[in-house]
Amino acid sequence: MARAIKLAQKGVYTTDPNPRVGCVLVKDGQILGEGWHKKAGEGHAEVEALKNAGDVSGATAYVTLEPCSHYGKTPPCAEALISAKVARVVVAMQDPNPLVSGRGISNLRAAGIEVRCHVLEEDAQKLNPGFIKRMQTGLPYIRSKLAMSLDGRTALASGESKWITSPQARSDVHKLRARSSAIMTGINTVLADDPQLNARIDKPLVQPLRVVLDSQLKMPVNANMLKIPGRTVVLTCCDDEKKAQLLEQSGCEIVRIGQQGAVVDLSAALKFLGTLQINELLIEAGAILNGALLKQNCVDEWIVYQAMCVLGDKGRGLFSLPELTGMAGRKQLKLVDVRPVGPDLRLSLTQLI
Repeated sequence: MARAIKLAQKGVYTTDPNPRVGCVLVKDGQILGEGWHKKAGEGHAEVEALKNAGDVSGATAYVTLEPCSHYGKTPPCAEALISAKVARVVVAMQDPNPLVSGRGISNLRAAGIEVRCHVLEEDAQKLNPGFIKRMQTGLPYIRSKLAMSLDGRTALASGESKWITSPQARSDVHKLRARSSAIMTGINTVLADDPQLNARIDKPLVQPLRVVLDSQLKMPVNANMLKIPGRTVVLTCCDDEKKAQLLEQSGCEIVRIGQQGAVVDLSAALKFLGTLQINELLIEAGAILNGALLKQNCVDEWIVYQAMCVLGDKGRGLFSLPELTGMAGRKQLKLVDVRPVGPDLRLSLTQLI
């Protein structure tokens, strides 16, 4: 199963919106074949493993996700394993889709195949946090990426921020982008930094969807992200048709979302992205949007790159929040991982409710 998980990781940048899945076929202590799901519309892991294996009758299949039992773009993998006459299937985790969960396992057992579940389940879950959450809640798994100095500043008072962190940290961010289904930012970040919001790594990948929250349609028609291949979706609550038409002519897709006060409703925006089959959403934004996300407890994982430099108390902070009148109102985070990235630290945190 550990080998199957390692194989599944090969699809981390390419399987969207499908899950990353690996499969190993074994008989008499020998690997007969192995495979992983490479891209939506192409063969699933089990089919790829069978294709490479030859005769697998009596073999054991190790699969990181319950074999599918329904016809989609490809035939059901459970049926493929049954037809191949494997004797045993070991599954790391059940399919999180409530409409199909357990059916693949039931079909295998009904065909007389021994099935064992929950082997290295936690490791398998780490492969697909977005797919799992979307299947269970309809929402994407949300990460927010932040970069700060040792004294918690994201930029100078002037807004200058290039570069707080090292080239190694910025390279690591591109890996985060590459594994994400979409990258979302706010219009203030677009106006200040004019980012491309694409992933630049030397590996095959599916470029993430670019999403801009822009309540008043201030998006520049000549923004950098509109000059490169890929989709850019602007979520707005503005009904100015002239602005919308100009942006659409520049390559934007304009989607009107409900509003909360004078701005786009964050909850509605995230639900909409779930309908687009966005598994993992990366936030790259400033203090206003991150403050709103923190306040509403929207983020599953905060990734903070901390540089060993000091910008001073006039620098800009991480979160825009109302002034606290007491410590009881503080936002509490839990550190779940810390590791060096070049000269910087990468902190992974979750929010405590």
